[in-house]
Amino acid sequence: MRAIAINEFGGRDKLHLMDLPIPEPRDSEVLVRIKAAGVNPVDWKIREGMLKERLPHEFPLILGWDAAGVVAGTGRNAKRLSQGDEVFAYCRKPVVKDGAYAEFITLAEENMALKPKSMSFAEAATVPLAALTAYQALFDAGKLDAGQTVLIHAAAGGVGTFAVQLAKDRGARTLGTASAAHHDYLLELGLDVHIDYTAGDFRDATRAASPDGVDLVFDCVGWKVLLESADVIKPGGRIVSITFPPGVEELTKRGINATYVFVEPIRAELERIAEMINGGKLRTFISKSLPLGKAAEAHELSEKRHTEGKIVLTI
Repeated sequence: MRAIAINEFGGRDKLHLMDLPIPEPRDSEVLVRIKAAGVNPVDWKIREGMLKERLPHEFPLILGWDAAGVVAGTGRNAKRLSQGDEVFAYCRKPVVKDGAYAEFITLAEENMALKPKSMSFAEAATVPLAALTAYQALFDAGKLDAGQTVLIHAAAGGVGTFAVQLAKDRGARTLGTASAAHHDYLLELGLDVHIDYTAGDFRDATRAASPDGVDLVFDCVGWKVLLESADVIKPGGRIVSITFPPGVEELTKRGINATYVFVEPIRAELERIAEMINGGKLRTFISKSLPLGKAAEAHELSEKRHTEGKIVLTI
């Protein structure tokens, strides 16, 4: 099968189109013929070796943690899905090696959900990692509820796009940081207050919009922004970050309720997200669609961190 993989950590020049064996599904696994793979910042961070101390890995390493495709085979104990089913999934495994930038992948049946009927494969491939991240950060860790106020950093990004929509659906008031270029896009998502972080200190704008502070800050940016966010939460408010565990530890030492979230492949939540998509309550935005062989170009776009929505590779 064709796959984009690396034999060593490094820059985009380490990405190679390889011919690798089609994997065989184990007892409780499903073999999926991939139609599209989502591109996420974690992909190039893995490629660069930024996560090599945290994530067990083996070479050749196929990148990609988002996939949508068709069931092509099942292990003997996989009974829920059948050949021909259209599925999507968050594809992280205990050892980072067999990812979604490939024509085939094997995945635990338990972690897979039926693809939203209202979406193409390319659209569906942009959903699992980012939407699950937003869902788990806002609701599992952040306990966000109707009537509360949330500040979402990097609201126009892949995760932020879903976070805005999920928070609005829950009945929360949403504030979001992004450059002025994303103003109209964010209003289309339903964001209540756009904060242009390039025009001044986001804390001043946040206080102006929510004088009593916010109930939750969802951090998708990192260190300095993460620490400064402590200044805009209400007493008893919460900060959830997906970017920087040491920053969360620093905030915790100060007595602030801060949590780091590393997304988990929870099928029940992915199925809930699919229901919302089919019901017209949640949508994705593809900023760029490229063929598998242009993975390096996709990484270059992702590394710039200024895209609206998601980047996808079609296979």
